[in-house]
Amino acid sequence: MFYWFMKQVMVGPLLRLLYRPWTRGVENVPNEGGAILASNHLAVIDSFILPLVLNRKVQFLGKSDYFTGKGIKGRLTAGFMRGVGTIPVDRAGGKASEAALTTGLRVLGDGELFGIYPEGTRSPDGRLYRGKTGVARLALESGAPVVPVAMIGTNIAQPIGKVIPKPMRIGIVIGEPLDFSRYKGMENDRFILRSVADEIMYAIMSLSGQEYVDIYAATAKARLAAGPAATTPPASPAAPGGRPVPDVQVPEPPQEEPAPSVD
Repeated sequence: MFYWFMKQVMVGPLLRLLYRPWTRGVENVPNEGGAILASNHLAVIDSFILPLVLNRKVQFLGKSDYFTGKGIKGRLTAGFMRGVGTIPVDRAGGKASEAALTTGLRVLGDGELFGIYPEGTRSPDGRLYRGKTGVARLALESGAPVVPVAMIGTNIAQPIGKVIPKPMRIGIVIGEPLDFSRYKGMENDRFILRSVADEIMYAIMSLSGQEYVDIYAATAKARLAAGPAATTPPASPAAPGGRPVPDVQVPEPPQEEPAPSVD
């Protein structure tokens, strides 16, 4: 109930006013049953804009720190995160993958939508990075379809380090569901997991028009943090799994109808 109150009354109307989200392919999200929404990740605001355009509740994972803060600010943050459907997960001690998988399977088993960012962290430069195989394992163990999603322009509205995104139009492009039932029972085969993860990332790339970098986003961030001499690799024609680069451009918002003239 709090989720819908936040979406329809508190946060949702303000976000719609400031960011006027435009969409393509919303009809590709199943009307019922569990499904994995696998999205590129450009900004913190991604997790707020995507649920805004869907009629179903979407649940994402969030680090447990968001839910354990003290004082008024801590309680408000925890309440807000719960209100927008964020599920706390303890990412300490190397248990992040196991916790994410267990939580995702529970959400999907309940017939809900589970949002995940296969890159594992935000892109440091707006490009698309190699997907981790956790999304593949989740798809194979749950049997749920994977719906590829491309967030458009959120990195421009909210660059890394910027707390409050600037008002501008933001886009969401949603592709057709991917069915991996042909790999049922093969979730422990690392080659199958890599193939599935690459197929998902290729679908996202085909929707977003992003340039692809065949390393993990976390590795790119670590290189950037090491100093100017250690930069991310330059863009080169590449696509996940050695596939041909799709002939797509970054999608643009639909043209707005001009306001009627008043004589």
